[in-house]
Amino acid sequence: MERNSPQPQPSAPCVTVVVIGYNDAPHLADAVRSALAQGPAVREVIAVDDCSTDDSLAVLHDLAGTEPLLKVLRRPANSGGCGAPRNDGIDAATGDYVMFLDSDDVLPPGAAEALLTAAERHGAEVASGLCVRRELPSGREVPWQPELYRKPALVARPELRPRLVHDTLCVNKLYRTDFLREHAVRFPEGRFLYEDFVFGARVLAAAPRIALVPDPVYVWHVRRSAAKLSISLDRSGIANWKARVGAHRQAVDILRASGDSGGKALARAARAKFLDHSLRMYTRELPARGTAYQREWWALTRAYLTEFDTADLEAAPAPGRVIARVLLASPRPRDLARLQQVAARPARLAPPYARAGDATPVWSDDLPQIALDHLLHRPLRLLPLAVDAELRPRAGTLRLRLHELYGRVAQAGPAVVDVELVPRDGGRPGLRRTAAFGPGTPDGTWDAEVRLDLGALDTGVFDLRVRLLFDDGTTRETTARALPGPGLLRRTVVPDGRRGVLLVQPYATQAGNLAVRLAPGALGVAGVARRRLGRLLRALRPGRNAH
Repeated sequence: MERNSPQPQPSAPCVTVVVIGYNDAPHLADAVRSALAQGPAVREVIAVDDCSTDDSLAVLHDLAGTEPLLKVLRRPANSGGCGAPRNDGIDAATGDYVMFLDSDDVLPPGAAEALLTAAERHGAEVASGLCVRRELPSGREVPWQPELYRKPALVARPELRPRLVHDTLCVNKLYRTDFLREHAVRFPEGRFLYEDFVFGARVLAAAPRIALVPDPVYVWHVRRSAAKLSISLDRSGIANWKARVGAHRQAVDILRASGDSGGKALARAARAKFLDHSLRMYTRELPARGTAYQREWWALTRAYLTEFDTADLEAAPAPGRVIARVLLASPRPRDLARLQQVAARPARLAPPYARAGDATPVWSDDLPQIALDHLLHRPLRLLPLAVDAELRPRAGTLRLRLHELYGRVAQAGPAVVDVELVPRDGGRPGLRRTAAFGPGTPDGTWDAEVRLDLGALDTGVFDLRVRLLFDDGTTRETTARALPGPGLLRRTVVPDGRRGVLLVQPYATQAGNLAVRLAPGALGVAGVARRRLGRLLRALRPGRNAH
């Protein structure tokens, strides 16, 4: 009796991880090892060296000598960006799926398996998971776009989940390799900042099925004190904003040109996201920039906003709309400190509180066309209440001033303020205190003074959180503006019974919020001086990382 020949079994689907790097030898091995440790889901790891001049290539060859899954590619010349090396990885990939990893980040255990399982289960061309931003050296972790990843989901077409445009990262996603090749989805090459914006728009325009998983699949390392800042952190020059606007404009054009109503809906969502995220982020930083930067930024942004129609503006949350309308109404920079507060999270609307002739709340007497109804017609717990804060280290007091807002504050009746100094790295206890508001003043403000024992806190940076409680039972959680003025934001050495002395530095964050840096004891004071000297020396070093 003749036996049938055994039929070949189809191979299990697998992943290619593309790791790109340039002059990042100290971190490169950790990134590659995190990809190699993903288990059987990963068939190969392709490391693309963008013509590094440090020891990166030697690190990769040493790893490849003991890791058969690792393939090393070296570009003949530095590309100046992240796009070309990633495209090289796509071209060389033999896996059914491909995912990307930067040389200074890592993949958490099980990331590839979680994405691969979701893609295969749903027949999805793309699987996307949670990215976690890890601040170094503190280790504090902040999830990126967590609203998208609260539970598993399948998005049959991208326009059914417009919020997808908010996650512009390419590194927390798995892509079917044939899908990228069939639709010619590639990264822009050369010195192109924010290449993820364009790549992501090309992916969405190709209308893939997208599987969303709540698992952490990428750890984005944020090194704010690094000698060479990443592109996303180095926003000091106007070239960064030009690049961001250019990449966003190109992404919107790609979505609008996709040929259907879904693409147009995603383009509108992308513009709304620009107003709520990019515009607010850079507006928060604007008062700290030089006059020349402010003028050029204002002109560039205003020119781009003229491309937005009324529906684009209406689709954005209220704070971004207000900022955009002030920009469009004024040919020159104005009200930067006030705009900074509107751009804060949560937004704050500082005085003056102007009204048009029909009593409609407006931005200012000379810009009555900018109505604020959309910012104000909401419950008190969501209103942009303005609170000023003044820390007096020697007296051990925090003075708070709550401003009226078109009669809404007085109507609710300010009663108590609950303040908390929250450690930024999340690893140490903070300090929480409560005080009552005094009676309202004729100019429409309410004051409270909180006693603070700063000596009870350890070394570190603490952010001020404010919770307002009103007689009508309403609460509002917000932040407080660091009140400027002579002597208010300067280092002060105060006596401390536990450690001798305490160095206290109240300062304004990029959003204008009050924060405080503490360095207890003589060693702490010396450490602050060393770190400040180190920052000055790094600022004098020439050159930046191409990536």
